[in-house]
Amino acid sequence: MTSNVVKTRLQRSNTSGLRNEAGRPTAAVNQLSRAKKLAESLLSERGEASGAAVARELHEVLRILVAEDRSNFRRFLATDFAPDATIVRAAAQTYLSDPSAEAAALLAQATDPPRQELLRRMNMAPGGTSALVAMRKEIAGRLRDEPTLRLLDSDLKHLFASWFNRGFLELRRIDWQSPAAVLEKLIAYEAVHEIHGWDDLRRRLAPDRRCFAFFHPALPDDPLIFVEVALVEGLAGAVQPLLVQDSDEDAARNRAAQADTAIFYSISNCQDGLRGISFGNFLIKQVVEELKNELQHLTRFSTLSPVPGFRRWLTKRLASTSDPAAALLAQIETGAGRLNPPKIDDSLKPLIMRFCAAYLTRHASTEEPTDPVARFHLGNGARLERINWLGNTAPRGIQESFGIMVNYLYDLETIESNHEAFVNDGTVMRSADVDALLPPSISRRRIQGSQKAKRQQERLQSNLTNSNVPSSQLKLSQ
Repeated sequence: MTSNVVKTRLQRSNTSGLRNEAGRPTAAVNQLSRAKKLAESLLSERGEASGAAVARELHEVLRILVAEDRSNFRRFLATDFAPDATIVRAAAQTYLSDPSAEAAALLAQATDPPRQELLRRMNMAPGGTSALVAMRKEIAGRLRDEPTLRLLDSDLKHLFASWFNRGFLELRRIDWQSPAAVLEKLIAYEAVHEIHGWDDLRRRLAPDRRCFAFFHPALPDDPLIFVEVALVEGLAGAVQPLLVQDSDEDAARNRAAQADTAIFYSISNCQDGLRGISFGNFLIKQVVEELKNELQHLTRFSTLSPVPGFRRWLTKRLASTSDPAAALLAQIETGAGRLNPPKIDDSLKPLIMRFCAAYLTRHASTEEPTDPVARFHLGNGARLERINWLGNTAPRGIQESFGIMVNYLYDLETIESNHEAFVNDGTVMRSADVDALLPPSISRRRIQGSQKAKRQQERLQSNLTNSNVPSSQLKLSQ
């Protein structure tokens, strides 16, 4: 039966007006029932061609299910395709009596849920990957109320980690000549600094700007993640000047030629269904290499990043202590709890900056979770280079962090040692400028951490000297 015939039959049945005892249209019940039967049939198929045909038919049925029936189908996937307990028990007993590699492999096979194989086969249909990514996006909003869906979510994430690994990703530069469908996705997906229409987008793709994205063959015109870069002189400390409209392309080319620094000012994940699948660490390092090859006069690569958890952390901290700073900070609460930059007392700047430095340099292994943006860049080997007062005066920046923004410097000579220091014991590598904002006791810990990181870097260099691996390859291989 062709897909068109299936679709026509289902559309006709949907208009029959018949209802079952529960008051639901009979056609809707039949569609859900058919989807379940197709899923069971797909799992029993042995031939690749016939399996692909059933997968295609299943996706066509799922596309016309109403929201309630899609939810029912997801619950069906989560609950009806678990490993066979009898087989798992027998495999476990075999392994316990004979813990051989063969027995371990049989146990792993026994515990592999049939649901994963079903999802793999659903992926054989044209557009199957996109449909499964969309399914996981829908699941995300229901995990709290329906914990049984966590099994399905976990299996999808497990499969996506393989299907979207770095080897399958393609890095592309996006410019004003890129397909309109891709450019529209940038406007829609920008998550850090909203793009206000086509003129704003054109400015962000000007000669003194760069934009790179990862794509996957199964989603050829849909970016997975993209980064926006500004080519500037010196370390940019505020984002608003980077977003100013400027249509003079000749001036932009001159700025690009004179630039010595690449500022990564926005990184946006585009697919909610791929949450938890990391792309950003690979993206930044590869873009650094691309920029070095294209613009050899660039000497510095840094982010201009938000501090999304700072204000929430500071409010909570001051509420639980008798710190006199609480009364001072209350002066800047206006309206809906927003900061009014022109009315800030200059005496508050060092106070807020000191708190922000303390927040970002907390020992990650022993204290509260590190700020998510800081955790990403520090874990990626960057150094906390500078904390910028009123770096983002947009309402969101004020609300999240009193307008503070941060530069994380990607120094290719120290990426590996910085990464090791942070991952192994939570040490936050930072510059002397950041250190100057901290109390002496914390500064001493920074010096000790720097010395430890230096020893780690020396060991890496020693290992490198005794190997045949090029230094640039080793530094960017993590």
